[in-house]
Amino acid sequence: MTAQLGVRVAKRDLTADRLTVGDSPEAIYELAEQEGWGDGLPLVPPTPERVEAMLASTDREPGESLGKLPPRLGEATVEKVAINAVMAGCRPEYLPLVLAAVEAVAEPAFNLFGVQTTTSSATPMLIVNGPMIDEVGLNPGSCTLGPGWRSNATIGRALRLVMTNIGGGVPGLTDRATIGQPGKYTFCLAENERASPWEPLHVERGFDPKTTTVTAVPVGGCIEVMDAASSCAEEILQTFFNSINPVGGGGGGRDALFVGNPVILMASEHANMIGREGVAKAEVKRRIWEGSRIPLDRFSTGNRNQLMTGRRARGEADLEAPLPVCRKAEDLLVVVTGGVGVKSAYVTAWAGPAYAVTKPVATRARLGRP
Repeated sequence: MTAQLGVRVAKRDLTADRLTVGDSPEAIYELAEQEGWGDGLPLVPPTPERVEAMLASTDREPGESLGKLPPRLGEATVEKVAINAVMAGCRPEYLPLVLAAVEAVAEPAFNLFGVQTTTSSATPMLIVNGPMIDEVGLNPGSCTLGPGWRSNATIGRALRLVMTNIGGGVPGLTDRATIGQPGKYTFCLAENERASPWEPLHVERGFDPKTTTVTAVPVGGCIEVMDAASSCAEEILQTFFNSINPVGGGGGGRDALFVGNPVILMASEHANMIGREGVAKAEVKRRIWEGSRIPLDRFSTGNRNQLMTGRRARGEADLEAPLPVCRKAEDLLVVVTGGVGVKSAYVTAWAGPAYAVTKPVATRARLGRP
């Protein structure tokens, strides 16, 4: 099964064949390992009955294409996505969210080819907003990125299986991540809209509050931001902008400006302390973006020289200008999530260039959903 250490070989395109195998977790687990599919964890056998039950949660035709997913350019049909959702352990009512996630990563702005093939730890982070958070039991509170909630875990996992089994992002073969990260198994959270002093992410991005959306963000790793002592908005924001400007993250030396959408996952205690002082989300973004600029003298000589060369080539006037974490303040995403505590997080952008894409979730009208 392995050609060399750390390299998996996909022997057969999962999207091309229908195979007969015993209806047991052990049987499909062994087959997936043999064929180079899956994510290394046990899978639910996608029997015709289970796939039909999954497809019953959408009015979309099984053969409808959601796009061709790189690097293999496999056709992501509704049925094929449903098969992967079954294997991931999704309940049928989760499928509309998985379909929206697949549509989001298939958009050119997301740069799925780059995410699938880079040597960095890039992976999609899914952020769910709207009424379906409650309807499917997504966890927007304590441990939203941790274990314990089937919906969070399996929706994110289903997208990963789609990326591997349809898109061909096979670890060690086409997925060349040097180290990788746990978020490459599953990375799905819900915004804690009730605990936020600001408009939720999907409203900020132009959607109605009653519309459920999935936002896919190409990201790197997570950095915890702890502040239990600050007593005002300015102090908390200072903690954030001092925590999010590592010189080795986001593509440091490759461009005069970082690109992509870095994400602040802000604990409600931090958000509400800031919100009580009347500081709007746009102002939060602006202050963090301005305060987190990185002086060029923090970079190594090689990276600094590369930055200067790029700036000269573009005819930039100020070659010594500090480097922001993204091109403009609006590109920084602020999402209130999690439970009680004074620990927020910063999720680095993947500088593909690649950007967040938000898609509305289409649900069955007969289920009484919008």
